[in-house]
Amino acid sequence: MSLDPIEESIIELSKSLSSYVIEIRRDIHAHPELKYEEYRTSRLVEEELRKLGFEVLRVAGTGVVGVMNFGGGRVVALRADMDALPIQEESDVPYKSRTPGKMHACGHDAHVAMLLGAARVLSSIREKLVGTVKLVFQPAEEGGAGAKKIVEEGALDDVSAIFGLHVWSELPSGVIATRKGPANASSTSILIRIRGLGGHAAHPELTRDPTVPAVDIYNAIQKIVSRSVDPFTPLVVSTPRFEASRAGNVIPDVVEIYGTIRAFDMSIRDRVLERIEKVVKHYAAAWDCEGSVEVVGTPYPPVVNTPELAEFALSVASKLGPTSEAPMSMGAEDFSFYLQKAPGTFIILGIRNEGKGIVYPHHHPKFDVDEEVLWKGTALHTLLAYNYLVKKPV
Repeated sequence: MSLDPIEESIIELSKSLSSYVIEIRRDIHAHPELKYEEYRTSRLVEEELRKLGFEVLRVAGTGVVGVMNFGGGRVVALRADMDALPIQEESDVPYKSRTPGKMHACGHDAHVAMLLGAARVLSSIREKLVGTVKLVFQPAEEGGAGAKKIVEEGALDDVSAIFGLHVWSELPSGVIATRKGPANASSTSILIRIRGLGGHAAHPELTRDPTVPAVDIYNAIQKIVSRSVDPFTPLVVSTPRFEASRAGNVIPDVVEIYGTIRAFDMSIRDRVLERIEKVVKHYAAAWDCEGSVEVVGTPYPPVVNTPELAEFALSVASKLGPTSEAPMSMGAEDFSFYLQKAPGTFIILGIRNEGKGIVYPHHHPKFDVDEEVLWKGTALHTLLAYNYLVKKPV
């Protein structure tokens, strides 16, 4: 695909910044911070943006938005999330996490680094741009709904379009992908509580054992998926956390089951949640227990990309190499809150490299990224901003 001189410059500048992006990524990786604890990371981001002449705004507690106005025109936002996960890293790399029990196991360190690289490139070509760029460094994607807070605080009120980029372990290194319309499922976390009467396991007849209905409820929930919903409708209900007695001879008073509902259709989500409540209530009552269901945390709506901007993003990405249509994912992303505020699209960059042993999935203790392709993320961010603001193809 033909490139104009500015696009050629953007790509060359991005390649030249590869070592900078990798250095930033490794520094952040070694110092992971969980949701709403991203103090060190946000300071680093703020310092880098101020050096380049960006106006810096603090958002959502530990978030940062860098703003650069090039005079008139559209407003485009580019987003990177910053938070790590409560996982003990098992990789043996020089930049391994120095904080026990915390790790960048989802690539958010790379997201920050790539967007800071884009900040440098955008600053270098500022005379060629019109409009405004907002670089959104977001806290608390991992369960904290940081995007929702940023939207509620008004940071995106003037944004014409927003683009988000996520490294992806299932996609070959260097391939860029997105899709029109539904991309990521909604996520609703639930807590099922069955309350009975505990006692000695040798005398269950003297108790109201909540583990009995809990096991039935655990299995019955999957029947909701297979018997209450159209089989061609994407839906996942998982209940992987089960808390009951901590001793083999003790029947507990309470059993708690934690789970998640993933769906693309929120009306389906609501219907499934209602059916779960009925199952829990009546199965528990059958064993003289009390059952309840509670939605915990902030539910994430589905990510639904704006079709025209998804097509635009793939067209721009093709200037950097191979592209593909991204598969629909049952994994949730709070980028969805931005898309409820402004048109946009969520894009993935492949970082899987079997030759380097970079094969572990997101949220795995040995997760890593192929750093050699991170320059593409810097280039893509910048190309999206340049094309959207200057060429205005959509």
